[in-house]
Formats: sequence, C-alpha cells, structure tokens
Amino acid sequence: MIKSMTGFGREHIVANGREIIVEIRSVNHRYYEFAARTPRAYGYLDEKLKGFLKSGISRGKVEVSVSIYNQEGTDAEIELNKSVALGYLNALRNAADELDLDDDLVLSNVMRLPDVFTVVKKTEDEEVIWNEVRTVAQTALDRFVDMRVAEGEKMYDDISGRLDYIEETVGKIESRQPSVVQSYSDRLYAKISETLADLGLDSIDKQRILTEVAIFADKVAIDEETVRLRSHISQFRDLINSDEPVGRKLDFLVQEVNREVNTIGSKANDLEITKMVVDLKAEIEKIREQIQNIE
Repeated sequence: MIKSMTGFGREHIVANGREIIVEIRSVNHRYYEFAARTPRAYGYLDEKLKGFLKSGISRGKVEVSVSIYNQEGTDAEIELNKSVALGYLNALRNAADELDLDDDLVLSNVMRLPDVFTVVKKTEDEEVIWNEVRTVAQTALDRFVDMRVAEGEKMYDDISGRLDYIEETVGKIESRQPSVVQSYSDRLYAKISETLADLGLDSIDKQRILTEVAIFADKVAIDEETVRLRSHISQFRDLINSDEPVGRKLDFLVQEVNREVNTIGSKANDLEITKMVVDLKAEIEKIREQIQNIE
C-alpha cells in the first residue's frame, strides 16, 4: 500500500535521570533529505539518527528534533577540596589561638566557606545516550510511519476511483469511435452527391469514397493508444498496491498516461470524444498532484 511523504511522530520518556523527547516530521521531496536539531553537547547523534531513520523512510524532507534534559543533580558529582578545607581550619584555629577565642568550629561552618566543594559534571557514555535516544526515536518513527500509511490509504482510495473513471471513459471513447468514421462517410457521400447534383451528374465513384473513408479511419484510429492506456492503468494499480516505495515510478507512468490521452485528443475529430479527453486530462492532473506526495 502506498504511503504519503507527509508525516509526524513524537515520543518522550523519563529514565535514568534523563527526559528525552524525539519529534519526526516530513514533507514531500524528490529524494531523502535529512536535517536534525539536537543539543550542542549531543551533536554526535545527528549522523546516527540520519542512518537510523533512513531504514524506515526512503523519500521526503525529514526534520528531527531531539531534546535531552538531565534531572537536577543527576549529571554532576560533588567533590570535597580537602586541602582547601584543611587550610581554612588551620587558619581559623590559629586565629582563635592568637585572639584567645573559643574553638567552636563545626562541619556546617566549613561547608559555607568558598571553594570547599567543587561541582564536577559527569562524563556521559555516548553509546548509552544513543541507545536511549534510539529507543525513543523508534517509537516516534513507528507513529510517524503510521500517519504516513493512514494518509496513503486516503490517497489510494482517491487514485483508485479516478483510475476507474479513466478506464470507464476510455471504454466510452472506444464505443464512440466507429460512429465517428461512419459519420465522416455519411458526410462525404452527402457532400459528393450534392456537388454532382449541382453539376447535373448522378454517377458516384463509390470505390473512391471507400478509399477516402479508409484513409480517414486510419488517420483517426486510436486502438493502439487505448490498448497502451489500459496497460498503463493496470500497471498503475499494481504499483499502488505494492509495499515498496513507488512514487518515482508513478510519476513516470502518469506522464505516459497523459501522453496517450493527448494523442487520442489530437486524433479525435469528434466533439464528444474531445469533451471526454478534456475530462480525462482533468483526472490525470488530480492524480499527478497526489503522486507528488507519495513516497
């Protein structure tokens, strides 16, 4: 079943002291174009995400947004500067002796002194981070693909209906074609008869008329075009029922369908067929618009 190139998927988790949010969105594009927005400290995720998403997305302009929030305190370690603390203690006790003061120092006093403690940011394991982000990205990708499939089903129904209409109209054109040749024969016979009557003659060269009608019939014959057109429609149906990305193939095929219809229009020589050709071209254009957004 065909899939749309438009989609959106989002997922977030809170685990191991981190909140991770991944959003995937895309619009139609001729090829696979990738762009990522990740926190500066996690720039190494860009290429990993590009390759990871390529496995589930073949075409489209894809934008991925990743947000990573570390819960307060979980990304840091507190270290005691023992030499600094000891220096403060020695200085304070010396001052107490010199000034004849009581030594009432307690731990809370030391903790408030500058530079006694140092906050050290933990070094994060890139592989651990990537595995966590990939898990979130997988769920976001699944939802993204589900949306593309849902949109694809609507497009499938629309295109299928238009293909049915085109095939039905082609049948009407085929049924109409013999009457075009007969109408030409009748007009030609009537015109020649009128001309001969004006000249006072009554002998009609029927063989000449048959020859002219045969030349006309060959000129307006559309059998080859309608056969190819039906073949294209059959291929179209096969492609939109395929599980593979078929957007580019459909784009080529719709051009072939349009070419055959144009040829039929140029050969028509009949107002009713011309009207039907105009209707066909309108349906083909609507199908073409849909194809622009098929993966």
